[in-house]
Amino acid sequence: MTTALISVADKSGVLDLARGLHAAGVQLLSTGGTARLLQENGLPVTEVVERTGFPEMLDGRVKTLHPAIHAGLLARRDLPGHMAALQQQGIGAIDLLVVNLYPFEATVARPGCTLADAIENIDIGGPAMIRSAAKNWRDVAVLTDPAQYADVLAELQSGGLSLQTRFALATAAFNRISDYAAAISNYLSALAAGDAVDSQTPQRQHFPGQLNAHWVKVQDLRYGENPHQQAAFYRNGKVAGGTLAAAEQLHGKALSYNNLADADAAWRCVRQWQEPACVIVKHAAPCGVAVADGALPAYRKALKTDPVSAFGGIIAFNVAVDADAAAAVAEQFAEVVIAPDFSPEALQLLEKKANLRLLRIGMDAADGPLPLDADWQFQRVGGGMLVQTADARELAAEDLQVVTQEQPSPQQLADLLFAWKVVRFVKSNAIVFCKDGMTLGLGSGQPSRLDSARIASSKAAQAGLSLHGSAVASDAFFPFRDGLDVVAEHGASSVIQPGGSRRDQEVIDAANEHGIALVFTGVRHFRH
Repeated sequence: MTTALISVADKSGVLDLARGLHAAGVQLLSTGGTARLLQENGLPVTEVVERTGFPEMLDGRVKTLHPAIHAGLLARRDLPGHMAALQQQGIGAIDLLVVNLYPFEATVARPGCTLADAIENIDIGGPAMIRSAAKNWRDVAVLTDPAQYADVLAELQSGGLSLQTRFALATAAFNRISDYAAAISNYLSALAAGDAVDSQTPQRQHFPGQLNAHWVKVQDLRYGENPHQQAAFYRNGKVAGGTLAAAEQLHGKALSYNNLADADAAWRCVRQWQEPACVIVKHAAPCGVAVADGALPAYRKALKTDPVSAFGGIIAFNVAVDADAAAAVAEQFAEVVIAPDFSPEALQLLEKKANLRLLRIGMDAADGPLPLDADWQFQRVGGGMLVQTADARELAAEDLQVVTQEQPSPQQLADLLFAWKVVRFVKSNAIVFCKDGMTLGLGSGQPSRLDSARIASSKAAQAGLSLHGSAVASDAFFPFRDGLDVVAEHGASSVIQPGGSRRDQEVIDAANEHGIALVFTGVRHFRH
């Protein structure tokens, strides 16, 4: 390796890399601000304008778009004709390209970003050089991320880059170009066309005209939902803190497809509460949810809801698991335990169970701009994709409309709001009985809301739990009074539901007959 071209927008780590290359006898080429930085730090640099014999122009829009650069990157060293052409034109080969791009993604994520700002941060020369170098990967190594510098420099110093490393770098380079182009496409196609032409800050549509997703494979999975299905786990291009994709596995064998799906459902649900909470999930549906004054009492309350279904489930806490909670969890068979942290004593206890997976997930969101689709939900349909924003609507007591003669007490209001948080994560048609910060019975996934109400009450009976004075949440309105009659007959004293049915008055009258406090939310929580 004799010549390296360095041209970076992000200067982090570049001085150490350049010093290492210079020490290895590599000639340095550079542009603009990067060249000045290297020169100011005592490194000998040849500016690209000296190589091309052509000045930078158009405020830097044109500086590396020149045959003296691209021929040096694209020439195959194993083809005599290519090398003769370089010699005939007096063009030197470039063996290493170090480029990262104008910060388009960060620019458009800033509040008040104008269209002009966005356009000026669309890099042209950088992607062109990256493509040239990556195409010629057998002869040219290409670095597109400061995180690559140290390993590549160490390998160079130990004898040179292997073909495997060069190919991996080329693949990463094309991935970066793909992500960059996708970000530009997403941004531009989300602008209202007429407004974009006339305004410096055009209106952005919520969903772009073309959606370019960015997913990075985390791991291959043994199989999918069933053993005959192949599967893999992908994360979003930028991992959001506090999400399953950011989890650290502390113990246990590899997670399965179903483990991951259930773990995500449990973690999303338990994160809703500020007070200590525990959620137990089985087959993507909660079978026990509770809040208390610590991890252990929250777990015990959650387990009471349906100890039979909890067998082999996923357990999630929103607080650190201590030794007492770990000892209780260890008494049951569980697939996965998730928490923001585990005490050393808790880890010692739980790690004795060889097949139990332990996941640690921080509660804090990531800093910096997230991908455009970070809060979207996707569902494949034949030949297409359904996309929607997340069901993240929160309600407070003042948002509720009491529609019955009976007014909910403060305790009933607390139970209703707790039940409303739970029902968001239960498959529709969903009915949830709750009291004193815990679920008592859950009915889900039935074609009839009436059947869900009956199942929820029977589940409570099976667990030996009384529904007297309980609060009930329904994810959508009761289309007839029969569903409300069922929950009232089993002891409910208050009900929360969206309202909006043509028969709302019939349901309200039924609630008044039963002496039930009925509140409307105006919000539906279907979960198909």
